[in-house]
Amino acid sequence: MVGLAAIAELFGGNAGTEELEAFYPIRPDCLADIPKTRFRPRVGKTLSARRWHAAFSEDGHLDIEKVLRRIQRGGIHPSIKGPVWEFLLGCFDPNSTFDDRNQLREQRRERYAMWKTECQNMVPVIGSGKYITRPIITDDGQPIEGEDCHVTSTVSDKKVAHWMLFLHQIGLDVFRTDRALVFYEDEANQAKLWDILAIYSWVDDDIGYVQGMNDICSPMVILLENEADAFWCFEHAMRRLRENFRCSTSSIGVQSQLSILSQVIKTVDPKLHQHLEDLDGGEYLFAFRMLMVLFRREFSFVDALYLWEVMWAMEYNPNIFSLYEQPDAALDSNSTQTLHAKELKRYGKFQRKNLQNGHMDKNCALSVFLVASVLETKNRQILKDAKGLDDVVTILGEITGNLDAKKACQNALKIQDKYLKKAKKS
Repeated sequence: MVGLAAIAELFGGNAGTEELEAFYPIRPDCLADIPKTRFRPRVGKTLSARRWHAAFSEDGHLDIEKVLRRIQRGGIHPSIKGPVWEFLLGCFDPNSTFDDRNQLREQRRERYAMWKTECQNMVPVIGSGKYITRPIITDDGQPIEGEDCHVTSTVSDKKVAHWMLFLHQIGLDVFRTDRALVFYEDEANQAKLWDILAIYSWVDDDIGYVQGMNDICSPMVILLENEADAFWCFEHAMRRLRENFRCSTSSIGVQSQLSILSQVIKTVDPKLHQHLEDLDGGEYLFAFRMLMVLFRREFSFVDALYLWEVMWAMEYNPNIFSLYEQPDAALDSNSTQTLHAKELKRYGKFQRKNLQNGHMDKNCALSVFLVASVLETKNRQILKDAKGLDDVVTILGEITGNLDAKKACQNALKIQDKYLKKAKKS
């Protein structure tokens, strides 16, 4: 990886592709297989390191309105993505000072170290720079012997056994994660991703680990050098996404969002919805993956990061930190009756529109309208060529590498506006 300060100096020139490749180098043997990257940092539009640092007051208060405006216009420069994401995801309060954040960061690092030690005591490979891809216990808690045996006695505690049974699956997924990136040629970086996912699954045992979390966590590991900071960034991302991963024998986590998607398409494009119903696709299960991992598979690594940060900026709620840290104190923070025009500007475009229309369904995320915008771009082809659900899946598969993230977000906002207007009339 090239030094961030050195590359930041290139911003504003014609660095373009070369600059992005310096931040996220691709293995030469994978260049032909990855989707085309469309995002480029642009002067006057992308949030640059200079603009980011200028947005802070002397004691550290952040002018979040200026930052959101810039991100929504052109994304975030690679040299500052990690720190900016921490604010977008609610890790820190824009109204806090540098000292406040340093203190909170240290507290979180200590808490993560405590959890990591707890996990290490059960499975010593955690924190060793290695990771496992083979089961370490049987279904009834018996240790599986071998040269890399990590458990020496029977595991009787149900929570511990359940956690251990998934550790090798996390390892298998880590091995497959973003394999085209040079970053993950280093086993230590893979192990860092595995450690975070293993520890998260121990801490959040209600959800545990579900395939796809690796795709959400991977960018945090790359963008934030400190492992504890990367963990907390991922943990905050999961606060908004964790219900997507809650699966059972009778339901899937994104079921509620798929229901909203069905409702949106039925409202804005009843003809397309009816056609999908006729194909037994009215439950929109073909959109499962897009919602589950936020389009990670449909875009290049760089474009997926750009899409996420623009989405999070558009969905931004200035009370997100309080909602996470002091939920009782933030119960009335979203009341549209108490928000003036100046206050509304501190919200992202998408969230602001919802507030103004009194539409506060938490499952009605921007990602739902992004899927709707994709379906709308393929409207004619689906109506003409789709004779079954397999055809719908094939048609949607054609968007990989061929979708412009910025246009998709713009179209999603237009569909949101159309949906809210029609929903209001009905």
